[in-house]
Amino acid sequence: MLTPQEINVWYVLPALRRELTLVLKKRKIKQKDIAKILGITEPAVSQYLKNKRAKALDFPKDVKKAIGTAADNLTKDKSCHRFEIQNLLDLIRTSGFLCKVHRKNDDVPECCNVCMGDKKCVST
Repeated sequence: MLTPQEINVWYVLPALRRELTLVLKKRKIKQKDIAKILGITEPAVSQYLKNKRAKALDFPKDVKKAIGTAADNLTKDKSCHRFEIQNLLDLIRTSGFLCKVHRKNDDVPECCNVCMGDKKCVST
């Protein structure tokens, strides 16, 4: 059984970085600058752009819109990537998308609400 934190690390965070990379590249930011902004390596940026890494997740429209806003913020203040990533992770959790990713990638009981912060099993 995977924890929500493992789902974030293995699936969601790489997909967020990929989406941010794609949006920043569309805004004419150089690959080396994208790497610095996101705190990742230049080869990782290259793999995201070539669709070789983290291509399994397709975020819902509200998350994609938030990713665009985060990219705008990152182009203005390159030091805020941790804040922007955390905001996006919070949105993904509270929107229920994390639960969907968790159920897709693990055997999760139907009544599980751990991703939403619940500490007990409640039937849905």
